[in-house]
Amino acid sequence: MSLLSRFFRSKTGPDFGPEELESRLQTLEEEASGARPGHQGTPLNKAGDLALRAGYRARAVEYYGRAIDSFLEDQQREAARGVANKIIRVHPKAVRTLCTLTWLDLAARHKATALLHLRDYVEAAHEIGEHDRAARQILEMARVAPQMEFVDAVADALDGLDFDERATEVREWARSGGSPDVLNDDDVLAEHCVRAAVDSAKG
Repeated sequence: MSLLSRFFRSKTGPDFGPEELESRLQTLEEEASGARPGHQGTPLNKAGDLALRAGYRARAVEYYGRAIDSFLEDQQREAARGVANKIIRVHPKAVRTLCTLTWLDLAARHKATALLHLRDYVEAAHEIGEHDRAARQILEMARVAPQMEFVDAVADALDGLDFDERATEVREWARSGGSPDVLNDDDVLAEHCVRAAVDSAKG
């Protein structure tokens, strides 16, 4: 195969056949299972990349999801965020991943992306009828969030999910500078949000 042919093939799929793909994925699985705590996520992320490049989107999302769980368990929130964004590029309406991303945005105090992911999460949850679960998640987000613009956005989202009483309660929090349980300490907020992200990913 010419160099030019190899270049173009690399843009559309792996330069190996299905058997080699399975072999490489198996190797990465074994690497993940034998890795030290905190290092399982990297081979799983690589496996997701391989599966996606081969056109196996569902398998890629599965590998990415496991990588996110591993990174979150090890408090590697930026690594988890990076993998979660890969899932969203493959599956923009991935409800659980959007929830996880919103929690991670709050952990990092990324207000702009938190607002975007909140909107996308609520829209996706609404489409599949996960109103109650989404309402619980975003209410907890508003309970600990120190950014009042985000808390206001949660109130609007609760209105859209038909939780009017909860929306009124959250607006009171926004007017008073936060809920009684607001977390203003960056480290405490980050720890809480990562733990909530882990729980949200488990369903």
